[in-house]
Amino acid sequence: MKNFMLMVARVTGLLGTIALWIAGTGVVIMTAFIAMQVFFRYVLNSSLPWTEPAAVMIMGWFIFLGAAVGIREGYHLSFDVVLYFVPEKVKLALYTISDIVVGAFAVGMVKYGWELAERTAHNKLPSLGISGAFDFLPIVVGGCLLVLFCIERIARRASGLPTSRFGDDHEDETPKSTKAEA
Repeated sequence: MKNFMLMVARVTGLLGTIALWIAGTGVVIMTAFIAMQVFFRYVLNSSLPWTEPAAVMIMGWFIFLGAAVGIREGYHLSFDVVLYFVPEKVKLALYTISDIVVGAFAVGMVKYGWELAERTAHNKLPSLGISGAFDFLPIVVGGCLLVLFCIERIARRASGLPTSRFGDDHEDETPKSTKAEA
């Protein structure tokens, strides 16, 4: 089981890295679009109609992809006061409950994000010329990654492997061979 989970960790780690690169690239592109808009509006006195909706759409991608990676890496916020007073087994159970709740929320993101995308698929965003469904795809993709990463965290814990938590030393989540490959 541990070997299988280490293989899964490599795959999900790669997915997380790809999502983080996409999110980071999105931040840079969004910043460039906003800078273009400021330049065109205030220097050339001619506003670009597509930069603001494009920047908002890109923002959705980096927010939801970044949130999914944050869950996987254990960087999400938590309220841990009780955890200082309970035994390790209880902590692990509470961590699993937390992951189940986050996973359930992610399932809702996928379900309702998909419904929103379906309902707006026939709408065309006038300034971009694309379907309104593209506004909701980050919710669906981010939700799918969240579900996957929550399942991974629960399965890692069940197989005896560590999972990251905010404030922990993130020394050795995966084997050194995985870190070298990533």
